[in-house]
Amino acid sequence: MPVISAKRQITLPAEQCRLAGLAPGDEYESYIDNHGHITIVKKTKGAARGMLKNIKSDKRMTDETSMQTGINP
Repeated sequence: MPVISAKRQITLPAEQCRLAGLAPGDEYESYIDNHGHITIVKKTKGAARGMLKNIKSDKRMTDETSMQTGINP
């Protein structure tokens, strides 16, 4: 049975990693729900592609202005 190490590290069973498609060096996100359950999700390249495609930008605003709070161009 896997246990949490003194450094708070967890070893996942090899079969679970295989089923989830996780390999050494993969990046992941972890989330905790209101019941204390931990969910591990493998990060996949391009997963967020197209997320901002319908966002309209204000071409008058510079990067410097957008970094300042409360300033309108």
